[in-house]
Amino acid sequence: MFPNFRHWAAAGSRVPLLRFPQGPRDMARRAIKLTSWTSAALAASGFYLYNNKYLDPNDFGAIRVGRAVATTAVISYDYLTSLRSVPYGSEEYVQLRSQVHLRSARRLCELCCANRGTFIKVGQHLGALDYLLPQEYTSTLKVLHSQAPQSSMQEVRQVIREDLGKEIHDLFVSFDDTPLGAASLAQVHKAVLHDGRTVAVKVQHPKVQAQSSKDILLMEVPQIYWELSTKRVLLMEFVDGGQVNDRDYMEKNKIDVNEISRNLGKMYSEMIFINGFVHCDPHPGNVLVRKRPDTGKAEVVLLDHGLYQVLTEEFRLDYCHLWQSLIWTDMKKIKKYSQRLGAGDLYPLFACMLTARSWNSVNRGISHVPVTASEDLEIRDNAANYLPQISQLLSHVPRQMLLIFKTNDLLRGIEAALGTRASASSFLNMSRCCIRALAQHKKKNTSSSFRRTQISFSEAFSLWQIDLHELILRVKGLRLARWVLALLCRLLPAPH
Repeated sequence: MFPNFRHWAAAGSRVPLLRFPQGPRDMARRAIKLTSWTSAALAASGFYLYNNKYLDPNDFGAIRVGRAVATTAVISYDYLTSLRSVPYGSEEYVQLRSQVHLRSARRLCELCCANRGTFIKVGQHLGALDYLLPQEYTSTLKVLHSQAPQSSMQEVRQVIREDLGKEIHDLFVSFDDTPLGAASLAQVHKAVLHDGRTVAVKVQHPKVQAQSSKDILLMEVPQIYWELSTKRVLLMEFVDGGQVNDRDYMEKNKIDVNEISRNLGKMYSEMIFINGFVHCDPHPGNVLVRKRPDTGKAEVVLLDHGLYQVLTEEFRLDYCHLWQSLIWTDMKKIKKYSQRLGAGDLYPLFACMLTARSWNSVNRGISHVPVTASEDLEIRDNAANYLPQISQLLSHVPRQMLLIFKTNDLLRGIEAALGTRASASSFLNMSRCCIRALAQHKKKNTSSSFRRTQISFSEAFSLWQIDLHELILRVKGLRLARWVLALLCRLLPAPH
């Protein structure tokens, strides 16, 4: 592959066959000369390979792991030394801890950008956990959602030239050099075809294939222009919109954040409980909201279909039963189905991790007790204390559950950003989907028409119960709002 290099190496390999000198000084002189020539040859070869993109430090796993270990060590040392001599809980401690948080978050961000690939996905996940991690971490790592490291235009042209066999100006009337967004596997540019169609051109980063063995899985939504796409260049329908956590965009475009939150919950509940698969990367950079151009109705748009999990039938049904138990506060079944899903004796922690609620709220009923600021603070303060148990739990649950955890965390983070976590509607929508999924399974496994009718009536009655429960919660909310308004009217002086 590199004939010049092989010829050079082969020529160098004949040097030791030359006649050795007789004296020690000559021998030393020859050894020094040989070492110098060999070093120069290796340095020149490495420089040549690096300049021609044949050698990349990220191609070596030891370098990537070494960066991660070094960053972890530096962060740990910073926390241990910076906070050691300051009284815990003091104002100085709080200020100093914030500074350490920010330094550590920046180091993590630099690590993700240097290692790219999977590390960026982990950084994106951490950046979406507003309800769990300190603000210094989430605000710093959020940049990875849409501003991950970019490939240069030279690299983009090279990939398009190699895969499509043409230059950019031959394929497009216009091609924006600045990408709309850059992610862990690829980046997206806006372009216009010669027939006038505006397209989103997704170009894989040049080193993705060398650093990852996973193929990108695609599905319909958005429309793919297959005749103009290859393994590394993807042309898709261009979809405009704002990120799902951008409240300013929604207010500007008169989009109801509560409606978006409900629709997002319904979408993922349908995926998981009824259809048995889940889009596992719903960070804000991959979920857009917009008003449909034709109807003006608000809709949610999912991007980047590279990571999906297909659930087994047994897992899906156990997961349905577990959520039903959580929503209706059936503690015996919470324990039973948590253990069936691999939680063992750590089932209380398992329930808290799934719902992002405290164990006290789980016992009182997550659909009855709204999320409070004090509960969020309690979860943040206690999360670090349970890291060993969390690690033990994650090592025992099925792999499917790991991706479910990731998805749940990101969805809770979006709800926190929109200010809709306090609403019970997401849990009630999940319960509706669980009821439908379990009813479908029962109908599928019976041949009796009478039994199927019974199941249908039971399903309808359970859904009616949820509708009634949701109505009661809304009435209570309206009543509380009226009480608060009446109290304010009494306390505040009337205008003259």
